Amino acid sequence: MKRNFFLLALVTLILLSFCSVDAQQSKSFRIGWIAAGSAGSSTALDAFRAGMRGLGYVEGRNWTIDARWGEGSTERLERLLAELVRSNPQVIVTQGPAAVLVRRAVGAIPVVFAFSGDPVEAGLVESFARPGGNVTGLSFLALDLVGKRMELLKETIPTLKRVAILANPQHHGEQSELHASQAAAKALGLALDYFQRRPALDPSDALAAIAQSRSEAVVVFPDASLLSHSETIAAFAVKNRIPAVSGWAEFAEKGNLMTYGPNLSDGFGRLAYHVDRILKGAKPSALPVELPKKFELVINLKAAQQIGMTIPPNVLARADKVIR
Repeated sequence: MKRNFFLLALVTLILLSFCSVDAQQSKSFRIGWIAAGSAGSSTALDAFRAGMRGLGYVEGRNWTIDARWGEGSTERLERLLAELVRSNPQVIVTQGPAAVLVRRAVGAIPVVFAFSGDPVEAGLVESFARPGGNVTGLSFLALDLVGKRMELLKETIPTLKRVAILANPQHHGEQSELHASQAAAKALGLALDYFQRRPALDPSDALAAIAQSRSEAVVVFPDASLLSHSETIAAFAVKNRIPAVSGWAEFAEKGNLMTYGPNLSDGFGRLAYHVDRILKGAKPSALPVELPKKFELVINLKAAQQIGMTIPPNVLARADKVIR
């Protein structure tokens, strides 16, 4: 009798365990996605989807995504955000400048962000290690890369003496990047000129001022709003025969000389890790804000030819991607 009762209890526990696993696997989660850009520039969303697939999620079976795009309009972004919050998804994923708006509007809904600036300075989190509240994610602000970009520029142009910085004054972390740039320039014996983009949405005035300066190269601080003008900057570089470098691959892909910085696709894919942990019960406040783990050097040889430059073989050999 006792033996039979024990076997029956064991079988019951096993069946209950299988039922619990099946219930978890059959549960469908709804994730909200909101960004300031357009659906046409969905590389980040594609990378996030790939990250979810890598963790075993099957879109349409155990998760769905409700993606909304501001199309460059703050008014539209705010309206779509209000709609998204009312629909009450399990998690909201956001990127770039939209993250600040999302942080203020979501209430208790967990938020995972990808942010190019300093999330502490922007008020998104209390600290990298202890985010606090219901927000966590990834920051692409890697100050140690500022010096490496300067070193690559000097190695590419050994005679380089003066560099222009082009920055967005509204970007959280701009001053930290400036201080890191000044320290790197001093160590390399470079003079530094600093130009801020004004008005806020147009770099034309700053580029015109750079053209009048004695700067021999331009370092563009990487943030989404400034790099949306990558093609304008590339046209300026060709016209003035002055190399421009930055931190995200798309800057080189759109006609500029060189980039060294985080692999954005890898970073956006990593957001899936945070979402997975939250769906399994973790609190965002317990998930530290991460920094990039994978970096890439992208060189555009066509751009080099257009401005009359030759990339040294030792620099070219280190490139992760060469655009010809």
